[in-house]
Amino acid sequence: MLPLRDERAAVLVNIGSPAAATPAAVRCYLRQYLMDPCMIGAPLPLRRALVSVITRLRSRRSAAAYAAIWGDEGAPLVAISRRLAHRLQEATGLPVEVGMRYGSPSIEDAVRAVLAPAAGRSIRKIVLIPQFPQHADSTVTSAVDEARRVVRKVARQVGLTVVPPFYDRVEYIRALVDSARPYLDAGFDHLLITFHGVPERHLRRADPSGVHCLRVRDCCYVPSAAHRRCYRAQCITTARTLAARLQLADKRWSLAFQSRLGPGKWIGPYTEAQIDALARSGVRKLLVISPAFTVDCLETLEEIGIRGRRRFLEAGGEELQLIPCLNERPQWVEALAGWLRSEARGLVPD
Repeated sequence: MLPLRDERAAVLVNIGSPAAATPAAVRCYLRQYLMDPCMIGAPLPLRRALVSVITRLRSRRSAAAYAAIWGDEGAPLVAISRRLAHRLQEATGLPVEVGMRYGSPSIEDAVRAVLAPAAGRSIRKIVLIPQFPQHADSTVTSAVDEARRVVRKVARQVGLTVVPPFYDRVEYIRALVDSARPYLDAGFDHLLITFHGVPERHLRRADPSGVHCLRVRDCCYVPSAAHRRCYRAQCITTARTLAARLQLADKRWSLAFQSRLGPGKWIGPYTEAQIDALARSGVRKLLVISPAFTVDCLETLEEIGIRGRRRFLEAGGEELQLIPCLNERPQWVEALAGWLRSEARGLVPD
């Protein structure tokens, strides 16, 4: 493939990981993560109090979970993201860096890195690629706001383009289908499609109409402009499209939401309950895919691959197989490269 020759650069953005699998490092990471008003929208004094309680209760347990997946290169999310950025840079000829919304390397680290003088190139525009297929204020909005703040701070003359959520884009769905196909062909009873959960209040807050999300019966299945910002509706679209492309009968797949954190009601059904129910219903070999994550991380490797597997076996199942995320698969690299080429031709709006 021919590399792009352009005065542009790309920043791959993901959520982040702690610097180490220790309670102190996890506490620091969780504090930064939860103090973001996009995560907890309470007034600052109440937010501080809530974050203090949550970090005190969860730091040690979360550190043990990270330790279970920690590798020689550190956190899998960061290590795989760096390899993905390297492959994308090779495919496009553009400078590509990784920026995490929380933790290190930060979005500011990534922006400064792509702007550093190299090969006589003067960067005029940065293409931000949030690695969040479905829109949520707690991921996409927060990351984009931070990137804009950083660019205003360090390089006002540089433009910023954002690749929008790709939950229904052909290239993304095709990559998911091809990644899942070998596991389905090896035999299975049921495919569980699980997404990161969000509090229900986040859906209501993101609804521009104020009258649709969680207010209209079967709101995610009733056409509405609110779906442009509705995380749950976009997850359902991804799951239904993936199941259709895999030619799965309705009884062979289901949808769930994982990773609840903090008080309040979260969108469901919950993944833990679904795993239990599937085992009790007679499912013996369960496949699990997590299309909300493009890179394997704590939520896939530990929450599903370790705890979810143990839960399924204890409930009477025989085998839970986690389908890896897209990670650095060549087809995914080419999809991202194609979107960058489209941006270079002006097909992605600023």
